Amino acid sequence: MDEAITYGSRRAALSLARRGVRDAQERDLQGEAEYFKGQVDLLQSRFTRAIEHFDAAIRHNPADGASYNDRALCMVELGIIDDSLAYFDKGIEVEPDYATVYHNKGWLLNNIGRHTEAIACFRKALSLEPRRAVTYDNLADALWNCGDFAGARQAYIKVIAFLPPRRCMEIRKEIMHKIKQIEGELKK
Repeated sequence: MDEAITYGSRRAALSLARRGVRDAQERDLQGEAEYFKGQVDLLQSRFTRAIEHFDAAIRHNPADGASYNDRALCMVELGIIDDSLAYFDKGIEVEPDYATVYHNKGWLLNNIGRHTEAIACFRKALSLEPRRAVTYDNLADALWNCGDFAGARQAYIKVIAFLPPRRCMEIRKEIMHKIKQIEGELKK
């Protein structure tokens, strides 16, 4: 699901989420069905409704880090920033080996100017999933924001190395442009 959202299309991700709903309902997994219903609503920008489904999923499985994570993402979309950090933290508490929740918390922290904290989150995510290209991309941005151009360059090189082969050509092009920008900064 994460890869479809990150590197695929919203349409492909929506198809996977709908399949998740059907499969969970067929197997009478109510918590899973609620989670995937939340995914469908999130992908269709129905954030308040998605939160209701993620809350229901959490009631069925209080140790579901993904539901806390995705609820927090909906809150960000609704502009509820401070409280969303508490949901990322709860996701980390209940599922400490779930890289995505660290990544997304880092993404938010970086976007609100808390770059050093973001870097720590990205590094934790990478300790759990060391080949996660999107996390290296966000780590590079946070390092850039802190003025660590050499570190940002290294992280961007990792993005290129871990992107799915023969895909994401536009992303590769963007990253190569960023690397050239950094190399210009390093020469100053």
